[in-house]
Amino acid sequence: MSSKVREQGEKVRNFILKGILAEDGDVVPSTMKKFDITRQAVNKHIGRLRDLGTINVSGSTRSPVYALCEVAKRDFSYALAPGLAEDVVWTKDVKPFIEPLPDNVISIWHYAFTEMFNNAIDHSTATEIGVRVSKTALTTEIALHDNGVGIFRKIQQELDLVDERLAIFELAKGKLTTDPANHTGQGIFFTSRMMDQFSIISGGLFFDHDRSRTNDWLLERTKPGPGTHVFMTLNNHAARTTRKVFDQFSGGDDYAFNKTVVPLNLAKFGADELISRSAAKRVLARVNLFTKVIFDFKDVETVGQAFADQIFRVYANEHPDIELTPINMRKAVKDMVDRARSANTAPHQ
Repeated sequence: MSSKVREQGEKVRNFILKGILAEDGDVVPSTMKKFDITRQAVNKHIGRLRDLGTINVSGSTRSPVYALCEVAKRDFSYALAPGLAEDVVWTKDVKPFIEPLPDNVISIWHYAFTEMFNNAIDHSTATEIGVRVSKTALTTEIALHDNGVGIFRKIQQELDLVDERLAIFELAKGKLTTDPANHTGQGIFFTSRMMDQFSIISGGLFFDHDRSRTNDWLLERTKPGPGTHVFMTLNNHAARTTRKVFDQFSGGDDYAFNKTVVPLNLAKFGADELISRSAAKRVLARVNLFTKVIFDFKDVETVGQAFADQIFRVYANEHPDIELTPINMRKAVKDMVDRARSANTAPHQ
């Protein structure tokens, strides 16, 4: 099935569901008019929603009555002990509860859940992992929580970062792992890109990636809490696939994870701006793992000359094999970047 056909089907079914939720008695003709499709085509989508357990259809054939299925919710708890395996938990508990769903959505949930659960097993130093699964007619949400050390604090300690907030910045780049022998560091990055909404709360920090927004959010909590909480939400009729998300960050035909977007708004701490060479060097940490690096300056008002020079002259000259691309620059930022790029390419003194 082509991507365009899948995306069109997602739009039609979401429109139908919203119409049923709003108790629109004319949902079929409304859908026909909205998408310029036949009654037969609309009824086919309704049949699909019924078969997936999303809606109930009652009444007569001539006067059907549609209703969204009730919300379903279940909690699971697991002691962190030898033998606990994410694939077994998925197959035994989670997958049967969220089914039926389209194959591409099940595939996304399989990847996302097993990656996040495995992270808790291998890295949290917790004694217990809790899972809450909630499914409505429109979306499914899976939340995991553990009572461990906290993901951001652990990354800060393992990578010797000067601030716990830098752990979120590094996670946003991708390929971050404290156990390179056993993990690629791709799980959180790709999971966040597959979900409609992905959030992590740990310690005093809250990280949120929302597919409907162009930038991520980093917030601080007034009362830090224990452990790590991960929240994932996905539309039950999402059109995307795991392959499509992987392809967005791979190059050519090798399907290697070789492209990253560096969200520079996460590198700012409070009112601090991106001024110094030291700040630039923190931003550049681990970008050598990629061949294409996109620096996203959205919500960045200005940068220092030294910051821009370190990235777009010094580092660019030292790493000619890495493509450095700035995007979403305000005029003040663009002037600094252009100045750095046009400067003499002699090594910085």
